[in-house]
Amino acid sequence: MNNLSAFRALDSSPLSSPRSFGPHNHIPILLQRPRNAVLCSVKQSIATPSPLSVDSSPNQGLNRIESLTQVSGVLGCQWGDEGKGKLVDILAQHFDIVARCQGGANAGHTIYNAEGKKFALHLVPSGILNEETLCVIGNGVVVHLPGLFKEIDGLESNGVSCKGRILVSDRAHLLFDFHQVVDGLRESELAKSFIGTTKRGIGPCYSNKVNRNGIRVSDLRYMDTFPQKLDLLLSDAASRFQGFEYGPHVLKEEVEKYKRFAERLEPFIADTVLVVNEAISEQKKILVEGGQATMLDIDFGTYPFVTSSSPSAGGICTGLGIAPRVLGDLVGVVKAYTTRVGSGPFPTEILGQGGDLLRFAGQEFGTTTGRPRRCGWLDIAALKYCCQINGFSSLNLTKLDVLSDLPEIQLGVAYKQIDGTPVKSFPADLLDLEQIKVDYEVLPGWKSDISSVRNYSDLPKAARQYVERIEELVGVPVHYIGVGPGRDALIYK
Repeated sequence: MNNLSAFRALDSSPLSSPRSFGPHNHIPILLQRPRNAVLCSVKQSIATPSPLSVDSSPNQGLNRIESLTQVSGVLGCQWGDEGKGKLVDILAQHFDIVARCQGGANAGHTIYNAEGKKFALHLVPSGILNEETLCVIGNGVVVHLPGLFKEIDGLESNGVSCKGRILVSDRAHLLFDFHQVVDGLRESELAKSFIGTTKRGIGPCYSNKVNRNGIRVSDLRYMDTFPQKLDLLLSDAASRFQGFEYGPHVLKEEVEKYKRFAERLEPFIADTVLVVNEAISEQKKILVEGGQATMLDIDFGTYPFVTSSSPSAGGICTGLGIAPRVLGDLVGVVKAYTTRVGSGPFPTEILGQGGDLLRFAGQEFGTTTGRPRRCGWLDIAALKYCCQINGFSSLNLTKLDVLSDLPEIQLGVAYKQIDGTPVKSFPADLLDLEQIKVDYEVLPGWKSDISSVRNYSDLPKAARQYVERIEELVGVPVHYIGVGPGRDALIYK
């Protein structure tokens, strides 16, 4: 008797938590230069402002936001954790819909409400704190229902109403607990070559989707066929992994659980392709919130140390079912330095005590896992590559205040091969990445607290030089500058 037959017979009878520091900690010593570094120049001053530079004015922020196109997007420019949630939360006040288009609960977006209360979101779009905003979880997202309900319950218990404000695509794939088990078994199997995933089951779920045997949200409406589909997935996992235990009692328990989930989820289920496209026709404003970032893109990232979806601009269309021609402004979010979680190449990484100091100053611990993030200087070569792929109209430079105590700051401006030959684009091959040398420019630090600054012209000269040098090198204007975690800690430029 197979598990499904047996089920029918039965049916008839994290890493350690991050340390607690202040909002931002001071860095007492100069951080060391990364390995494979080549100091190519020292940029002491900039004689004239960047042509991309625009000074602040009282209405600058409102003008910036209101000028964004009907369908706009906020995407990560690095390896994730750039602070996308904060900008989405701020912009959402001026949009009718905020939509997630890819990824799953491996995204961790930390936002603060008007009273300064902290919310850590993983599946629910960051627009949820704005009462008039409809939040859409699109077809490209993989949805772990226990996690989604936990987030909703947490929001409701803190006074954030979710009723009628969250829609889940009937085409989105369901991520089950067993996907997370498989994720862990797969990582153990890889041993020293492990990817360093969040072990949230994202890869295994997308694998089922691409293998065409995944289970979608719409399948919850047909519980007569649901057990057969789930049995196929569980049996496949059991045959593949020795440590995966499966029997008819497991199937029965899972089906009973998902019958309850289906009933609770029903009011949230919608044809979001129709909802979003009708909203576009009705001239409503839509903001797309990306998860992860371009350097983790399954095609364009540091493969195989990437995520399993497309966090770059192309994922917006496939993950929501909207036409490319309706896409307008895309804002790229980039830290004033660079971080990444998990394994994989990191050309500008600062090793040792220097990296530790930057990590604690910026509180660089994963929202989803609590894992310490690897830290390094801002990688201009990688940023230019991301801007090229996505066509960003502007950038949001975050956590500029974290660098405030440094006497000098380095920018990784270009890559070179060992023999000195310039590398024109971001290499696809990991071996090439491991062997490249990074050319650095050194800029003066500003050695003062900027967390209370709200006008660009009030920033220290050296801080403005740093921002404008980034604009000059990348060719994309910086319109938003983060100087702290709160909603108000944002400079419009």
